[in-house]
Parts: sequence; C-alpha cells; structure tokens
Amino acid sequence: MAADAGLTLVDLDSDGVDRAFRGDVLDGLRQPQKAIPARWLYDEAGSELFEDITRLEEYYPTRAETEILRDRGAEFAAEIGPGRAVVEFGSGSSVKTPLLLEAIAPAAYVPLDISGDFLRAAARDLADKFPGLPVYPVEADFMREVALPDAVADSPKLGFFPGSTIGNMVPRTAVNLLRTMRATLGADSKLLIGMDLIKDPAVLEAAYDDAAGVTAQFNLNLARRINRELGGTIPVDDLRHVARWNDDFARVEMHLEAQRALTFTVAGETFTLARGETIHTENSHKFSRRSANALLLAGEWTPVRRWKDSEGRFSLILAEATIPRAAP
Repeated sequence: MAADAGLTLVDLDSDGVDRAFRGDVLDGLRQPQKAIPARWLYDEAGSELFEDITRLEEYYPTRAETEILRDRGAEFAAEIGPGRAVVEFGSGSSVKTPLLLEAIAPAAYVPLDISGDFLRAAARDLADKFPGLPVYPVEADFMREVALPDAVADSPKLGFFPGSTIGNMVPRTAVNLLRTMRATLGADSKLLIGMDLIKDPAVLEAAYDDAAGVTAQFNLNLARRINRELGGTIPVDDLRHVARWNDDFARVEMHLEAQRALTFTVAGETFTLARGETIHTENSHKFSRRSANALLLAGEWTPVRRWKDSEGRFSLILAEATIPRAAP
C-alpha cells in the first residue's frame, strides 16, 4: 500500500517559519553558554548528512544496533507480538526500520518527524518495501503529544526510538519526552528504544569527529539552516566543529567554536561570540544498565527485556507503559 499523504502538525508562522525553531534558536543564543537543541540539526540536509554519518567506519552505533535487529528478530517477535501499529519517533532508517517491520508483522507503520520532506521520502521508501503495510506519515514535533491518525486509533502501539536519540537530551528533557511518548502511544503500549553504552572515550570522540569531516558538516549545517530560515548572518566559515567527552555527565558534546570574534544577526536580533566561545549543539549521553533503567522508570516505562550487540557497545531495550498506582 502506498504511503498516505499524512498529517502536518508543525506550527508555522505567516512566513512559513517553524515558530518552535525560531524560539529555541533565539532563546539559546541569549544564554551565557549559547546552546540550541539537537533536534534542529535534522532539516532535510541534516537528515541526509546523518544518513551519511551512519555509514562511516568511526560511527559504530548504527552497525551495532542493526546487528541486534538483524540477529534477534525472532526474539522481538516473541516479546512484542503481531498486529501492533509501529509508531517511529523520527523518520525511518532505510536499514533498521525494515528489519523491525519484517520481524514483528505490524498492523501499520506511523513515522513521526519534524522534517517533512525527509519524512515523506522515507515513508514512500518503506511503503515500496512493504506493499501490504499501511503507512501513515505524520509531520509533527514529537517532543509534544501527537494525535495519531484515526486509522490506528484502535490498534495496540509499539513506539520505536532507535539510534540512542534519547541520549541527545539532558535527563529532565529525556524524562519529559518519555512521558510524552507514553501519552501519544496509550496506556497499553510498548516502547523499543536504543541506548548507547559507556565505553572508551577515544572511541566515543572518534564517532562524533570522523576523519572525513562528515560530522563537522552535519554540525555546521545548523548554522546554515539558521541563516537560510531565520535570516541569519552567521559567518559559517569562521566556525569550527568540536566534539569532546564530558565524563562528569557521561556524554559526548558537540559545539560550534568561533575562530575569531564574531558579530551576527538572527531574526533581526544581534549576537556576539568571542574567539573560542562556542554554541553547544548536541549532547550524546551514554548509559549504564542502571542509568538506562532509572531514566525509563522516571519516564513512566518499565524495562522488560534488553539486547546488546556482540561487542557490548549498544543496547536495545523493550519497555512497557507503566501502570499508574492507585493513590493510597
């Protein structure tokens, strides 16, 4: 079945600019440590660059997660069961998503993503690969509760959030997202979520600062997007991609560092960067078993099964929506 045209739930102003994008960028640039949420890295160009990153030798998470999905399909099918509507938070990977769909015989597939063009292209690809599967793309900000298409309203849901994208968020935001996912999916839902594991910092830093410079272009694309969509004048050539391990917070941080003192405007507002000052663009938190469990439980999900790749680098965790306890 061809992909449904889908729903558009992104809030645009009269100029066609995403209000949330503009608000996050301006708020972030006003802070003493300038910072922009990592989700805005993923416009169409950013999403394509990230697909390139997943094929790099240094970037192990995609290979590790794909290995789990490829080798443990029968176990996924037994734990999840057939007939669920798979709701993927983010446009489907051309490799990982088909492996899951092949394993569990879903009733429908609903990808949610804020990047509309990339979302629709991914949905068409999945519809072509699974001609009997209804596909309903929804262009939406999944950081907020999303009303799913009526066609899947009565189906039990499986949320799919691969790639350790949850690690891009500080714990408070990650917990809020997990609770939002539970609200979107419903009380009887399950969640299959990828979480990258703590390991040698040299391996981690290389994964986010590859020799070919693809990750650097992915990071710099955010500045280009700001210039294009928000009338920015950021001198992109004077920014440098930086990736570093922060052991105190168990995360790799990505920054855009000014190579000289800069003055620029965004949406008519003026900002400055001193030489060496940075815009913090992404966190990639890494997890232990305990920290992963604590995060899921705080987000109202109960872990029930986990899988690791053969080298113990990455985990996929299946969780069930936590049933609220009655007040004493």
